[in-house]
Amino acid sequence: MGKLDGKVAFITGAARGQGRAHAVRLAEEGADVIAVDVCAQYPTVAYPMSTPEDLDETVGQVESLGRRIVAHVVDVSDVAALQKAFDDGVAALGGVDIVVANAGIGPGSMASDDEQWDDVVNVNLKGVWNTLRVAVPTLLAQDRGGSIILTSSTGGLIGAPVVSGGMLGYTAAKHGVVGLMRAYANYLAPHYIRVNSVAPTTVATPMSNNGDLSVLKKYEPAFARVLENAMPVDCVEARDVANAVAWLASDDARYVTGTVVPVDAGMLNKR
Repeated sequence: MGKLDGKVAFITGAARGQGRAHAVRLAEEGADVIAVDVCAQYPTVAYPMSTPEDLDETVGQVESLGRRIVAHVVDVSDVAALQKAFDDGVAALGGVDIVVANAGIGPGSMASDDEQWDDVVNVNLKGVWNTLRVAVPTLLAQDRGGSIILTSSTGGLIGAPVVSGGMLGYTAAKHGVVGLMRAYANYLAPHYIRVNSVAPTTVATPMSNNGDLSVLKKYEPAFARVLENAMPVDCVEARDVANAVAWLASDDARYVTGTVVPVDAGMLNKR
């Protein structure tokens, strides 16, 4: 018996990295999954983004655990397309109980400050708002409670001393996610719908060069020092964040709402 047997989880950014880890971890606990990801490259993003093949791999891993999954290629900044993908998943799987607004991008290409700001805020903040306004009406109509987890970052709780348009947009967006969480937690509490956020330190995913920070340490040493954890590790694994998400999604955290759960190897405690 899993802690999430009979539940359905809606997860954005699910093709790889943290999103795939969340899909697999929740499936291990018995949840079925509605998975979405853009599966395309933004010109403002320097690292290779997800592909349809990545999303297919997530589908295969969830199905190998005996769980159902409905997957769609969709951009979270497109609310109409996101609504259709969500509705299709709900119709196929019988509702929704858990929402994980995880989709996010990191800036860093040679695009202009304005272009980087626009893309990162559209995905990392507006995309989270879109996810909420797509899913919350169904959670309310079902009248059976639920759990919403929004992916922020340690960068949503501190101010990194990097003032490019992309990094400022990232910092502002991740701070904004915490604000959305707190507002929706109060709004939804009377309906037994809990809303929380996770704040990871650097995670070993493609966004962080799979945990290899050597280039950053060489060329941006001041920024690299901001990212240093208290524990002697450069990064945590996506599975570490997924374990926190699974706890927040379960009845083990049934009275936990309106809070940020750091998965940060002690980074924030140093501040």
